[in-house]
Amino acid sequence: MNPSQAADVLLVGGGVASVRCARTLRREGFEARIVLVGDEPSLPYNRPPLSKELLRDELSDDLVLAEPRGWYERRDVDLLTGQSVVALDLESREATLDDGTRIGFERCLIATGARPRRLALEGGESALLLRTLDDARRLRSRALEAGAGARVTVVGGGFIGVEVASGLAALGLRPTILEMGELLWAGSLGNELDAWARDRLAGAGIEVRLGATVTRLTERAAGIGDESLDHAFSVAGIGVVPRTELAEAAGLSIDDGIVTDSDQRTSHPAAWSAGDVARVEGRRIEHWHAAREGGERAALSMLGKAVEARRAPWVFSEVAGELLDVVGWSPTWSASSPLSTARFPSSRRGPSSSATHHATTCERWTRSGHRRAGEEARPDAGKQQEEAQGAERQDRADQPVVGPARHRSLTGPGSRRW
Repeated sequence: MNPSQAADVLLVGGGVASVRCARTLRREGFEARIVLVGDEPSLPYNRPPLSKELLRDELSDDLVLAEPRGWYERRDVDLLTGQSVVALDLESREATLDDGTRIGFERCLIATGARPRRLALEGGESALLLRTLDDARRLRSRALEAGAGARVTVVGGGFIGVEVASGLAALGLRPTILEMGELLWAGSLGNELDAWARDRLAGAGIEVRLGATVTRLTERAAGIGDESLDHAFSVAGIGVVPRTELAEAAGLSIDDGIVTDSDQRTSHPAAWSAGDVARVEGRRIEHWHAAREGGERAALSMLGKAVEARRAPWVFSEVAGELLDVVGWSPTWSASSPLSTARFPSSRRGPSSSATHHATTCERWTRSGHRRAGEEARPDAGKQQEEAQGAERQDRADQPVVGPARHRSLTGPGSRRW
C-alpha cells in the first residue's frame, strides 16, 4: 500500500531543532517538499522564555514562537501541529501518524525532545512541571492566583528550579528551593558560583535549602522527614528523560538518547537526530543552542555539504535577575581553575544595581583578541559576545566559562535573541 502523502524530508518534532533544520535546508537552496510534524497544538516555539520572561508575564506568547505562521507559508514548509508520529519504518521510508495518515520520505530528522521527570514519592503528582507552553501558562496562572507573598516549594536546584524560583519571586511570591545535593546545579558550576547564586537568590527573597530530600507532597505542604513546609503550590524541576521510544522501536541505537555522530547521523542512513533527544558523540546537551545548532548541522549533512567541527557547548540561564552564560563542558568542576570577577552595572534590573561577572581563567583562552588567563573579564557586552564566539571555536573548553550576559533582550519578532 502506498503512503497517503510523500515528503522529501520529514521533520519529527515541533521544536527549534526541526525549525532550524527546515530553515537551513531552504537557505541552502533545497526546493523539495518538507513536512514538519509536532505533537503540540501550537506553532513551534522556543523553550528558554518559558521559565523566564513568559513566567514573569513580561512577554506575549507570540514572541516565544520560533517563527511566525507566515514564515512556514513563505518557505513552503508543510506544518502539521497537534499530531504525533507513532511509527517509523526506516527500511520502507514511511511514517505513520496518530490519525492513521502515512507519510513517505527520503530522509527524516528525529527531534522528539524530552519529557520532565516526575517526583517518585507520595503526592509527587501534585507538583507542577514546566516543559511546554501550556505548562508555562498553567504555572503563571497559579502564581498570579496565589498572589504576592504566597509560599511556593520548588523541588530541585538545577537550572530550571533556579529560574522558576527567580521568576516566581519577581511576581512577588516567596519560593523555597529544596535541593537534595550539597550545591546548586548538582555542583557542576563549583563552590564559588554556588555561593554567588545563593547570595543573589537570598537577596530576592528566595530561601535555598541544600541537603533537603523531599519525602512527601500534598497540595498544601512539602514534607522533609518529620518537617512540613506549607505552600500554595509546588513545582518540580528535577531533570528530563529523552523521548526515545519512537527511535528505539524503529531500531536505532539508543544510549540515554539517540546515538549520532558529529554530523547528527543516526545508526540508519535515512535518519538524523537533533535536540534534547540526541546523544551526539557520546554527550547529550539539553539546551536551546545545542538544539538550534544540531538542526542546522543535520540539514547540511542531509544535503551532503561540509559540516564544521562542533563548537563548545553554550548554555545561558538566569539567577534572580542576573543572566548567566556557561561556555564549555567538563564532567566535574575543577578547583584548580579559579574564577576571576569584575563588577559592572546591570542593565536589566536598573542602571544603579551591580552584577558580578564570573569567568574562568582557562588557559585555552590565549588566542589573539581574546582574554588571557588571569586577565579580568571585560564588561562590554559586545566584547563578551566576541569572547564567547571565540571560545566556541575552540575544539572543546576544558572548563566552563561563566558570566552574566546583558545583551539578550526580547523586544519583538525582528530583534529577539531567539
